[in-house]
Amino acid sequence: MLIRLSAGEGLSLQCQLFEQLRGLILDGTLKCGERLPASRVLSEMLHISRNTVTLAYARLVDEGYVEMRESVGTFVSAQIPDASLLTKVNSRTSARTAGGEERPQLAPHTVRAQTLLNPHRRRLIADFWVGRPDARSFPTKMWIKLIHNRLLSAGAALTEYKDPAGFGELRQAIVDHLRPARGIKATAEQVIIVGGCQDGLNLVGRMLMPPTTTAVLEDPCYQGAAFLFESLGARIHPIAVDAKGMITARLPDQRRCIAYVTPSHQYPLGVTLSLDRRLELIRWAAATDSYILEDDYDSDFRFNGPPIAALKGLDGLDRVIYLGTFSKCLGAGLRLGHALLPRGLVELARATKTLMNNGQPWLEQAVLADFMRSGAYQRHLRKIRQLYLSRRNALIKALERHFGAVEILGGEAGMHVVWRLPDHLPCATELEAIALAAGVGVYAVGSGGAVVLGTGSNNDRHLVLGFSSLTEREIEAGITRLAAALRGEARSLAVAAEAVG
Repeated sequence: MLIRLSAGEGLSLQCQLFEQLRGLILDGTLKCGERLPASRVLSEMLHISRNTVTLAYARLVDEGYVEMRESVGTFVSAQIPDASLLTKVNSRTSARTAGGEERPQLAPHTVRAQTLLNPHRRRLIADFWVGRPDARSFPTKMWIKLIHNRLLSAGAALTEYKDPAGFGELRQAIVDHLRPARGIKATAEQVIIVGGCQDGLNLVGRMLMPPTTTAVLEDPCYQGAAFLFESLGARIHPIAVDAKGMITARLPDQRRCIAYVTPSHQYPLGVTLSLDRRLELIRWAAATDSYILEDDYDSDFRFNGPPIAALKGLDGLDRVIYLGTFSKCLGAGLRLGHALLPRGLVELARATKTLMNNGQPWLEQAVLADFMRSGAYQRHLRKIRQLYLSRRNALIKALERHFGAVEILGGEAGMHVVWRLPDHLPCATELEAIALAAGVGVYAVGSGGAVVLGTGSNNDRHLVLGFSSLTEREIEAGITRLAAALRGEARSLAVAAEAVG
């Protein structure tokens, strides 16, 4: 037996011996029924005390790996305990029944997953990743106080199942917020609490999207929506986005579609869907018995002009399903969002949500309800809206300082802007790679949490820049480093061209 023990390890010699003998048994080096050396023999071989070996053997016996036979010796057990936790499958025989005929096999289903985190974020000087709130702005002190108060009066709330549709007080607080902020008139019964917009998309997908349903998507589009609809077997119908949003003149002449849009701040290009196109989209949905999924992911951050009414606020025909989230204004770790349903879909949504789970965590819902009703939520929004406005301005000024006049899309609202690259700079994917080598994270449309479906043009001339999680100093440092990297790249190309000439 190949056993190596070291007194300098963190584990005791007894534990090391137990683990190594157990490993030899599990990998088949020591086979079932095989005799182990006597404790005296093994202690002499390993130069350790016999008591250490005896205690390791005793633990192996207690856990079922070996068995003692009186006056005979110590043997590997006939039945290893770990083996009972695993189902051994022989790939050659499992596909056939006892009679020899082929047994149907479950084919793995290919699913594309969205990009949730930037894998390079820990080694970057500045990471302009999209949609990440500033962790330093979270209202920690207020949150602790509200949690404490709720726990004191929780009673059985933490031990009993609640309404899967969500905590009633939070649903009412959401309705009270949406009425003045987004122009939406609804009742608390129309609200389903979900774990963020992605969970809301799953809810609607289960409700309304049998295979071959036509999913009408903006192009480019949020990855999480496109990949989800694709996984459900939907037929994707992409429609290009221009300066006024989705080009609604290209809506399909088909019935019972689902149209997914981000009208207030299109993701990722940042443009706003114009009023005439909003009305045209609603009319199309009513005429084709279709529904519109409005993802209002960052509408709380509007910097220029008055708030824009949500698409749901214009919906007199009850064709819009409205999705909102607290991930952008508070934090994704809360896993809280909401779906506001047309009245005709409320019961179906409640039933579907019950099949998905038994509701979001009670404590987080209760604390958020208190936070909203106390007025602290509105104060928090005002505070971070000003903070993000300052950072947006710092980003645009830094770009102008290093690159001259820049064309910015989506600067009126949200947590990111899009820089339409001038012709003399590399394309977005090349620029992303150059920046990454310099320790800066900037993102082409296809790698910034979005997917390009192919109907638009010049998407590789758009660079996505999130600013909400960076300080103004970090923003300046990142853009300075990006500019220096591009100057270095230009010098390298000039030297190479001169050498060739």
